[in-house]
Amino acid sequence: MRASNSSPLIALYYLQWYTPEACLQFKDHFHALVRSACQQRNTGTVGLKISKVVVVGDLYVGKTSLINRFCKDIFDRDYKATIGVDFEIERFEIAGVPYNLQIWDTAGQEKFKCIASAYYRGAEVIITVFDLADIQTLEHTKQWLEDALRENEPGSSFIFLVGTKKDLVSGAACERTELDAIRFANEMQAEYWSVSAKTGENVKEFFSRVAALAFEQSMLKELEKSNGRMAQIGAGNLIRNSPETPESNSQASLNCC
Repeated sequence: MRASNSSPLIALYYLQWYTPEACLQFKDHFHALVRSACQQRNTGTVGLKISKVVVVGDLYVGKTSLINRFCKDIFDRDYKATIGVDFEIERFEIAGVPYNLQIWDTAGQEKFKCIASAYYRGAEVIITVFDLADIQTLEHTKQWLEDALRENEPGSSFIFLVGTKKDLVSGAACERTELDAIRFANEMQAEYWSVSAKTGENVKEFFSRVAALAFEQSMLKELEKSNGRMAQIGAGNLIRNSPETPESNSQASLNCC
């Protein structure tokens, strides 16, 4: 359990979706009220908030590897199954506003389900993970999602379906599996992404989009509670890591969709 300071820079735009066939929304900018609040530094307590992300799926689909690639930029071949739950806190700075994602890594073993389910509560983002090389793990994602949704209020969570181990399947095989995955995503009202924790393909882009969507939702809820009048905190125009490092300062903001 640790806090990471290595998140990528994110501009005040939505990162481009992986595929339009399974996209939560096609906006390329944040809501006008959110943009205005950030520009005026009227962001209330959002900067103190930690948004909860839970990652669920079968054993060995690559949940821990996905999180470790993003949070620590590592890939460990000597994998050990997660026991119970673990989490990482990833810190961002979005348009000068501090923002945190608490990413919960849950065990995929049946014997730990009763433990892990207690940590599903209050999830603002639910990420259901399957192995692109094992179609059965895709079929199990609906049950994992049902378990997670059972612990949360209806409509309170963004849902993502993520296919891992893209490096292990051929282009043609990946395309065939993705057709099924997109169908599942539409039925689950989820956004679909395909990634590789080994190579890092699409990992930063995926989590950056998760952060952008969660941040906007937090901002809109805060604005609704305060009728648009919030205290000023933060400064700046980009989403950055906090604290800043020479390496993070040299990174350019990600492209607009």
